[in-house]
Amino acid sequence: MSLAAVQLNQYLTDMLGSHGLKDYCANGWQVQGRAQISKLVTGVTASQTFLQQAIAAGADAVLVHHGWFWQGEDPRVLGVKYQRLSQVIKSDLNLFAYHLPLDLHPEFGNNVCLGRLLAVQNLRTLSGKALTATNPELVLRAELPQAITLAELQGRLASLLDFDPLLIGDPERQVRRISWCTGAAMREFQSMVAAGMASDIDVFISGEISEPCTHLALESGIAYLAAGHHATERLGVQAIGEHLAQTFGVQHQFIDCPVPV
Repeated sequence: MSLAAVQLNQYLTDMLGSHGLKDYCANGWQVQGRAQISKLVTGVTASQTFLQQAIAAGADAVLVHHGWFWQGEDPRVLGVKYQRLSQVIKSDLNLFAYHLPLDLHPEFGNNVCLGRLLAVQNLRTLSGKALTATNPELVLRAELPQAITLAELQGRLASLLDFDPLLIGDPERQVRRISWCTGAAMREFQSMVAAGMASDIDVFISGEISEPCTHLALESGIAYLAAGHHATERLGVQAIGEHLAQTFGVQHQFIDCPVPV
């Protein structure tokens, strides 16, 4: 079966609307390609390696979390940007990209998917509200089914995400109350600690950690697990790809191009 590119664009726009968010890039249909889509390939980043593999796999469209046209970047189409863009245009490939909307979505978002993977209980936003499309927050909180050591949580994440997380904290400490935000959430961690919103949280999980956040974690008593920017953001695009395949009957393939951070 095939799906019109304009129909897919409208469906994704309705489902993953930006919610009026300020983002660092243009979300949605970034490059127009062929009119009909039979095969959709999803991935984390629209890198040249990913695009080459998607084209070789017969993709009519790709859907990624990290697309192009980021705020403040040089607008000239030179070098790597030219190579990527020309590859997509020559192949008549559609490119869809959703950044923050894909993190925030209450069903297919990277954050909620990570919570689902960890089988958390009582999932809610950091401010304690229910997670809904009209109440998006980047940072979530919940409880693990039972208290485990930080070392056990680190091992669980390593197994689930195929990435060895960096742990800041006592490996033998028992934890249950967690908060998380996929990708690079150092600013969010700093803000929640500064605002006093993390006093009842045992551990914070994200993709990356910075030097200032390391000190903040040690001084605040909140353990920190950096489980990989790429690794923690594989989940949303796969969930959406499977949803689109079931809804419209198109083929879906996830192509992973992992990086060590």
